[in-house]
Amino acid sequence: MSDVSYVSAPPVGGRAREIVAAARELLEGEGPEAVSMRRIAERIGIKAPSLYKHFADKSAVESALIAQAMAELAEALEAAEAASAGSAGSAGSAGSAAGGSRLERITAFARAYRAYALAHPDLYRLMSGQPLDRAALPEGLEERAAAPLMRAMGGDHDAARAVWGFAHGMVALELAGRFPPGADLSGAWARGCGAFAG
Repeated sequence: MSDVSYVSAPPVGGRAREIVAAARELLEGEGPEAVSMRRIAERIGIKAPSLYKHFADKSAVESALIAQAMAELAEALEAAEAASAGSAGSAGSAGSAAGGSRLERITAFARAYRAYALAHPDLYRLMSGQPLDRAALPEGLEERAAAPLMRAMGGDHDAARAVWGFAHGMVALELAGRFPPGADLSGAWARGCGAFAG
């Protein structure tokens, strides 16, 4: 079994890297409706047909963005896990059993997950708001992103999915502006994390 802790987004070089960067700039700067092969081509100063030498279609570009986002989220979750373990005085690392209490580990996951989603809302929606084309991801990347939460939940898949569902639901509602003005979201996050830790 391979160590998934170092799995990242697929390396892209030269023009392909420019294409993905341009697509991300459009997505994060103007929203998903701005991302088209024509707009990407304009942004990097080439003709749209040239893009197809590097990506079969727009969905292939989106798959590259999703892989990039998933790798970044994995890094954020691993850093939060390591910080949680360090603050508890543990010698654990992201690649081993995490230190700290279950509540500390779940809370660290939740904070990092929320922070990433709020910092990159359109990228987060692209990554999590549609069926995931797992065949387009680098092998092991999805497992790497899930590993910090799996460790926090002691390897219990059902419990990890429940926490992830809570975190995604809270983030999705916050991004959609569905909570009433003045709602204590920090309190809601803390209550949820406490319930899962208990």
